Amino acid sequence: MTKQERLDAYLAENDLEAVWFARPNSFAWLTGASNVVDRETDTGVAAVGYDGDRLEVVTSNIEANRFREEELADEIPVTEFRWYEGSLAEAVADHSGVPATADFDVPGMATVDASPLRQPLTEADIENYRELGQETAQAVESVCRELQPDDVESEVASALRVALSARDIEVPVALVGGSERAPKYRHYTPTNARLGEYALVSVTTQRDGLHASATRTVAFESEMDDADLNDLGDRHHAARIVETTALGATRAIADLSADPESVFQAIQAAYEHLGYADEWQKHHQGGAAGFAGREWFAAPEIGDEAEITTPMAYAYNPTIQGAKSEDTVLVTDDVSESDSEARRTESGGGFEVLTDTGQWPTTAVDAYDYDAVIERPDVLVQGADD
Repeated sequence: MTKQERLDAYLAENDLEAVWFARPNSFAWLTGASNVVDRETDTGVAAVGYDGDRLEVVTSNIEANRFREEELADEIPVTEFRWYEGSLAEAVADHSGVPATADFDVPGMATVDASPLRQPLTEADIENYRELGQETAQAVESVCRELQPDDVESEVASALRVALSARDIEVPVALVGGSERAPKYRHYTPTNARLGEYALVSVTTQRDGLHASATRTVAFESEMDDADLNDLGDRHHAARIVETTALGATRAIADLSADPESVFQAIQAAYEHLGYADEWQKHHQGGAAGFAGREWFAAPEIGDEAEITTPMAYAYNPTIQGAKSEDTVLVTDDVSESDSEARRTESGGGFEVLTDTGQWPTTAVDAYDYDAVIERPDVLVQGADD
């Protein structure tokens, strides 16, 4: 179903004349453009509406020409209002047919949750996602390969942002935790601490509204004895099994109940099987990705609107004290004939790791209690003999 068909169905089912989007992720989903000027606000400087016939953008006279000339496709008309005569919400209310809904506060309009409309991904979304995933992983791995024990967490985070910005990728989340802080905190926001024995590097990136998440682990052989390296490797591998289980459950349940809570139950079972029954309580487990860092999170209770769909990107991120496994993975019914052999996994199809460069060491990891085998990143041991 195309985006227009989804919107047509939404208007018909709710007996509406129009629907409007001004939050940046939904604006990008529908137009491919950015309406962001101030990143600290929830709403952009323009709204896009659909009335069952066409898209239309409303914005102020400050922004109108820029949207016409640089942001939007030629076929999307722009209606402008004078910035000193009212707000974007008031302009949309004055211009729109009624009844209507919006994803921001508009006088006289009910609120729409855009997340279900953004799922599943379209073919165009998937192609853009492949590019974002590849470039995100390339940037992260290039920084990780240069890490040294005396590097400072905050400096590594800066290097990540520079490497990603050079690829026209924004970085809503950049976490860097060294061996002192990564075992203590699940969100290892960077400080001036040195990396020490090893480092966890995690990012969530954004381009054209799409979000990609990935984590890489680097250990320094000069700083760790064999016992500590093995302990880190064991916890890292356990996290990989939980992540692969979540993905295997996602694909299986998509064909059954499509209930995300069933995926969470599979995650819990994997943790318990591995001897880490309480670890899920210490950090969220991730969930569906796309035009948000997470469209929904796998949890004991999830809103009724959340649903497993395919083809869709999923970014699960299980943690086990000081270890984490995370990539953004496209889950499909199967791999189509048009997909290249390079994208096929050991499972024979159904999973495409979008944040995979093929240049980082990996191991084929089996899911617990589900039919899935997916290549997952190893701990990169700096200083080890190749």
